Amino acid sequence: MNGPAPGEGRLHTLAAELRSLRERLRQGGGEEKIRRQHDQGKLTARERIGLLLDEGSVWLELGLLVAHDRYEGEAPGAGVVTGVGEVQGREVVVVANDATVKAGSWWPETITKMLRAQEAAMRCRIPIIYLVDSAGVNLPYQGGVFPGQYGAARIFYYNSIMRRYLGIPQISAVMGPCIAGGAYLPALSDVILMVEGTSFMGLGGPNLVKGATGQTVGREELGGARVHTEVSGVAHYMVPDDRVCVEKIRQLVGELPDVDGRADGRMPVRSGATPPTRDAGEIYEILPDDHRLPYDMNRLLECVLDGEGLEEFQAKHAAEMICGTGFISGIPVGVIANSRRIVKDHRPGPPRSGGIVYTESARKVAYFIETMNRHRTPILFVQDVSGFMVGTDAEHAGIIRAGAEFVEAMAAATVPKLTLTVNHASGAGYYAMAGQGFDPDFIISLPTGRMGVMEGESAVMALFSAQLDRLRAEGKVPDEDLRTRMDEVREEYERQLDARFAAARGFVDEVVLPEELRDALTLLLRAARQNPGPHLGPFHLPYDPTAVPVAP
Repeated sequence: MNGPAPGEGRLHTLAAELRSLRERLRQGGGEEKIRRQHDQGKLTARERIGLLLDEGSVWLELGLLVAHDRYEGEAPGAGVVTGVGEVQGREVVVVANDATVKAGSWWPETITKMLRAQEAAMRCRIPIIYLVDSAGVNLPYQGGVFPGQYGAARIFYYNSIMRRYLGIPQISAVMGPCIAGGAYLPALSDVILMVEGTSFMGLGGPNLVKGATGQTVGREELGGARVHTEVSGVAHYMVPDDRVCVEKIRQLVGELPDVDGRADGRMPVRSGATPPTRDAGEIYEILPDDHRLPYDMNRLLECVLDGEGLEEFQAKHAAEMICGTGFISGIPVGVIANSRRIVKDHRPGPPRSGGIVYTESARKVAYFIETMNRHRTPILFVQDVSGFMVGTDAEHAGIIRAGAEFVEAMAAATVPKLTLTVNHASGAGYYAMAGQGFDPDFIISLPTGRMGVMEGESAVMALFSAQLDRLRAEGKVPDEDLRTRMDEVREEYERQLDARFAAARGFVDEVVLPEELRDALTLLLRAARQNPGPHLGPFHLPYDPTAVPVAP
């Protein structure tokens, strides 16, 4: 894949900063901890994943940036690597504890990432693979890990739902310690592998056993691979090392049956996909340095869609919203995108501003969504939205009702939904364009993404307009203290609007570079096309009071 030509500008700068941050986070606990892992005869989490995935296939990590700006930098990736990739030509979700980060112990954000990965597997109905190597709960932070509806217990709830109701294959490899309640993660999987000499599984380790019972017992004798494959029968396969373990997982995935008897899932894929008419590197030049300036969204879409481009729906009507159909790597997709150009058409009044949702465009999009839903076509929402139009004309035109129709159509659509944030993701427009609260299958952002209620300057006006109006009426100007407070608000909004801030808190699954975008969307569409919908929560259990859970 070709990267961008050297250059300057906002996107170039943000991309360079993202690459540097990624490189640091992918080192986990650092070189010394990696050496220690190797000295123990173990591979690192990322090395294991590298062997697991098909050679040359795309890997999209989910949540790499989570918690990167917390805990004084001691929790890169929250100690767990999660993502979507291909194994034996099949899309899978992978969860791998990073033992170089505090022995793979669970931080509060570790739970968030693991649950998000499980939800992706449940929504998309694809296998999930756990590579377990964790010392358990990070005790100083147990209050954010152990209790609560979405605490660690939720992981085991999802395990059980996948086994008994959804029939989603779960494969666990215990490749290091697996202690206390964490042992239920593999125990609730379909298949458990253990590595001889390096893996341990037990509700309590040797020290806890001695303290609780007075019994002195060695680690291997208590819960090693041989014990659990030969004595307890808890595990199913014992392998000599990590490499053989990963190869066995690949074999097991290759033996899984097709979904619904079809190797290609539920959505058709067209053979002979044509490449885009524009190179992805052009995105660096298409997006302006000043995020407030207009640009041609259609040119950006030409960097992503197959060569046939976008077949626009009502192209000349309410053109501030772009709707149309196309293909991404042969997969049919409906596209809904915010135009950032000024639109002047037959409608009376001033030109319409790109990035704003008006009454007519809200109703246009609602109809288009319902059409895509009837045709069973996945939808890609490309966000660069500043919000819904406000003011007398908008209110009299019924913007609230039209916006509600837009939101309802999007929320009720049962086809796979992907969301890409390009620049702005502001206000209720962010919600309507399949914001995270509406459970899109995946939500990703370019480094230029800006997610928030409003921009910093708008926030300054909202917070300080009364004081500024009073000063103007008195013929005065803001003093140094007021200017300082206004600048502090701007700076804080800039920090919180950054895509890396959103990714650190799990508000987006991943921040992707322009040259990664098409491959990432292809992988996620292939994963999501098996989602039977509807998107009601993280997964859907058809209500049937006579239904009986499947046998374990």
